[in-house]
Amino acid sequence: MLQVTFLGTAGSLPTPERSPSAVLVNREGELHLFDCGEGTQRQMMRAKTGMMRLGHIFLSHLHADHILGIPGLLETMAFQGRTEPLTIAGPARTSSVMKLFSALGCCSKSFPIEVLELAHGDEISMDGYRVLALETYHSVPSLGYCLVEDMRPGRFNRSRAVELGVPPGPLFGRLQRGETIVLEGHSISSEEVMGPPRPGRKLVYSGDTRPCPAIEEAAKDADVVIHDSALADDMQDWAVSTRHSTAGEAGALAARAKARLLVLTHISSRYSEDTTPLLEDARRHFQDVIVATDLMRIDVPLRDD
Repeated sequence: MLQVTFLGTAGSLPTPERSPSAVLVNREGELHLFDCGEGTQRQMMRAKTGMMRLGHIFLSHLHADHILGIPGLLETMAFQGRTEPLTIAGPARTSSVMKLFSALGCCSKSFPIEVLELAHGDEISMDGYRVLALETYHSVPSLGYCLVEDMRPGRFNRSRAVELGVPPGPLFGRLQRGETIVLEGHSISSEEVMGPPRPGRKLVYSGDTRPCPAIEEAAKDADVVIHDSALADDMQDWAVSTRHSTAGEAGALAARAKARLLVLTHISSRYSEDTTPLLEDARRHFQDVIVATDLMRIDVPLRDD
């Protein structure tokens, strides 16, 4: 399972319908949070995602609308009896921010917290996948992230195995696990009955940024690209001055990268009544696009290829 829950989809100013930035990824039961705007723990309760299995909080940058949910979330988990460690990763000065939260009494001491400061190209490896940090272009030091799964084994060619004399049963499993078996004095390797390796899933989260090479490179053939789309194309000058992206720019990036799905987020409050301009601007370049809404959930299927 790879599931994405959009806990907060607002731009810098929240609205009654949109909370500050927070995106939760559930990968086979392991939870990872990308940004943690104010009220994130309440949004997790509303979405019924759980929070005690949260392993990492990945911060794109240190603006208030992306970090002020951290103290409340930590305290909520402490009240619920958490003892497992938690990792908070982000750009330069993340450690300073966490020390400030701690000095203000905003961080529970009931469970250990590891703080990591990442730079472009750094990665955190996990069981069967990894999360890479990507340099982005915002008004302060900032990162995007790419969650990418390991390659999967190719398809098992059952008919070929039978042709080679392998009886159905445990020997099939050994071949599928990459082993070489010996049958009546002859060796049969996994490569003889397995197709080429298949890619795992890939999810890209841009954080707040102008369109940038690192995100576009990571987005190549990505299953899902979650991109800053704060403004419509007619606000291009403002997007440039504030170091955000327009919806059209996000759509063009997704098209060049040949991504499979684009999700627009970090939506300016000026579109609180109608996000149609954003959708139309993005679709001038790329068709498979949706505008994120709070508590929206998407499942990312495994690829057939």
